[in-house]
Amino acid sequence: MIYTITLNPALDRTLWVKHVHADDSNRIEREERYAGGKSIDVSKVLTTLGTNSRALGFVGGFTGAELEGLLLKEGVQFDFIKITGEIRTNIVINDIGDGTQTVFSAHGPEIPANKLEDMIHTIEKIERPEFIVISGSLPTGVHPEIYRRIIEIAKNRGARAVLDTDGDALKIGIQAFPDIIKPNIYELGRLTDRELKNMDDIISAARSVKEKGVKIVLVSMGAKGILLVSENERHIAVPPKVDVKNTIGAGDASVAGFVYGLSGGKSLKESLVYAVAAGTATTLMPGTALCQKEDFLRLVPQIKCCEFGEKLDEEKLAAESV
Repeated sequence: MIYTITLNPALDRTLWVKHVHADDSNRIEREERYAGGKSIDVSKVLTTLGTNSRALGFVGGFTGAELEGLLLKEGVQFDFIKITGEIRTNIVINDIGDGTQTVFSAHGPEIPANKLEDMIHTIEKIERPEFIVISGSLPTGVHPEIYRRIIEIAKNRGARAVLDTDGDALKIGIQAFPDIIKPNIYELGRLTDRELKNMDDIISAARSVKEKGVKIVLVSMGAKGILLVSENERHIAVPPKVDVKNTIGAGDASVAGFVYGLSGGKSLKESLVYAVAAGTATTLMPGTALCQKEDFLRLVPQIKCCEFGEKLDEEKLAAESV
């Protein structure tokens, strides 16, 4: 079983307006509400791709009840710990006029110490974990040390630990040697305290993290694809040009695609292709909706992937496509 852990889940309230005008009334043309939170997104994509997963985390209040209802509607399995506080609501505004997307992310409620202990005990008792994905921001007042603790538990249970977060949470989390991390370029730069100006800088930074004990480093680079660095393999996978409608959740979908591949017995290279296909498929969806299976399957053969160090021109990438 694949488990995902979201300590700071959210309800994403997504709005579409024709134009955003300051100091004036703005009419909402359309509104959608989505169950959000990075690891919850991973569970949603895995469910869409036909792989069982179970989402763990905290829920509370009317917003938490709505989030659970939305997940039930999508067929996502979950086992949340109830809190008294209201979980956060993020606001996403899509300006139809200029195509921009603006996100307002809330902090979320404080989590009582006894509920954090309940979460630790829940993770210690999960059955036959194959992967445990930990991602996203931390709730108000929770120290990043909890990510290191969760990763230690995951590894002691024989699971492959996947960490996708930023800042101190990432710096402290990697001290427990997660099997996989997936920073974007900016997160990798903050993790290594480097300015990453070009591909050589990115590769060097990824290698430096791997040398600290992380087995697989995935670096998401937007339209330029994803770089994979492991002990024996270095690949880069590039998506085709698409009409991007949304970038929210694309990184989470990439994590789901990679785990989907590995859990199905695929190689690192094949799983990397799945990661890029899932992330790219998500950019085709409006608002904060995630990838659809038909888009994922259609994109997989279009992803160009080769071992890094080879010439990354169109001809070579086409020849090395999976």
